[in-house]
Amino acid sequence: MPFTPLHMGPGLLIKSFLHGSFSLMVFGWTQIVMDIQPLFVMISGEGQLHGFSHTLVGATLIGLFAALTGKYLSEFGLLLLKISKKDNPVKILWWVTFLSAFIGSYSHVLLDAIMHSDVELFYPVNTAKPLLGLISIDNLHKLCIYSSLVGAGIYYFVLYKLKKLNKVL
Repeated sequence: MPFTPLHMGPGLLIKSFLHGSFSLMVFGWTQIVMDIQPLFVMISGEGQLHGFSHTLVGATLIGLFAALTGKYLSEFGLLLLKISKKDNPVKILWWVTFLSAFIGSYSHVLLDAIMHSDVELFYPVNTAKPLLGLISIDNLHKLCIYSSLVGAGIYYFVLYKLKKLNKVL
């Protein structure tokens, strides 16, 4: 799967259901961190494209790293994007940070395991590829795109309803 954008579709759908209990910023940061190793392989020409980073063990370690670094990066990013205000900054709770990072790393590796033949989810225990070809690449891309559209629709519908409800109260 191409870097990050298609992986963000399922994240947007999850955000639409969990709202404040899920950080799309941390999720997105995790997608970037997950693809650093494949990017390095593409640039250097050395190593396995989806190596250790695209195993469940690797995804766990990356999830930890992304959570520990992503909380503050995301809070700063929200300030830069003017979603958060200096006088009243958005603070991402640690449990939300870890939940978002682990959903990000595990969903990334699971989606890639469907599409890429070199993803070995259970390495070093075994090299089975049970998800490979589960659905076609075209349908996988559509699933990611449609999940982003549905997620955005639900998210903004809920925001609209909450704003309307606040006006009534």
